Amino acid sequence: MSSIRLLEQNKDEKLAELGKQLRLKRQAQALSLEAVSAKTRIQQRLLQAIEEGDRAQLPEPIYIQGFIKQYADALGLNGTELSSRFPISDRRLKIKPVFQRLPTAQLRPIHLYLLYIFVIVCAVNSLSQMLSRSELQATSSQSQTQSQKIISPVSKPEEALAKQPEKLKSVSATPSNNTDNKQVQIGVTLKAQSWIRVVADGKTQFEGLLPEGTQRTWVAQEEVTVRAGNAGGVLVTFNQEKAKQLGNVGEVQEVTFAANTKSQ
Repeated sequence: MSSIRLLEQNKDEKLAELGKQLRLKRQAQALSLEAVSAKTRIQQRLLQAIEEGDRAQLPEPIYIQGFIKQYADALGLNGTELSSRFPISDRRLKIKPVFQRLPTAQLRPIHLYLLYIFVIVCAVNSLSQMLSRSELQATSSQSQTQSQKIISPVSKPEEALAKQPEKLKSVSATPSNNTDNKQVQIGVTLKAQSWIRVVADGKTQFEGLLPEGTQRTWVAQEEVTVRAGNAGGVLVTFNQEKAKQLGNVGEVQEVTFAANTKSQ
């Protein structure tokens, strides 16, 4: 019992010594624990436990040694040399059966040492991936919860217009001088980009976004209705009369042009 107690005490002392050395090196490089955690993929609370020598917050010694190596390497130190100073009980390492079938001549110290380091690195990487996966799942759950509270954006211009009924103005226009026309001819010129919908004799002829500089013409037998999301950017010519601005900038405007209808 005394030897085990001495070993555990030695582990605590070495962890405190190594943790202090790592902390001073990190502070000298003006690095935060968060930055080191992102670089090593080791949880910040585990790095802090190493610096404080708090072995109760850390996993098995073999993992602690691996964490120390990764931490030291991230700071530019010799991680292999530094981690080897942290003692591990041989009773907890069951690597002997791996070599039972190998000839004694092959069991050189350098082979054992390399395999030992390989086992440590694999164990540390596995633990880090498990911890990272747990954090990722927790973050994903929070993101899904938050996304459920977000209202879906309006994807179509007509839906945006439907949400602005208070701005919509509907106007009927009739030819002022030529009441004998049998057709309605509407010319549209865009001074600025705008969403446009044109309905001729009850049938939608066009609906979509037109860029600045566009010129389009529509002809109908009875009437043409023009609806614009940015009326200030749309010039309309009615039966080749002088072009007029459909409305104000940013205003939703709808105008109906009819043929053979006398002004009241």
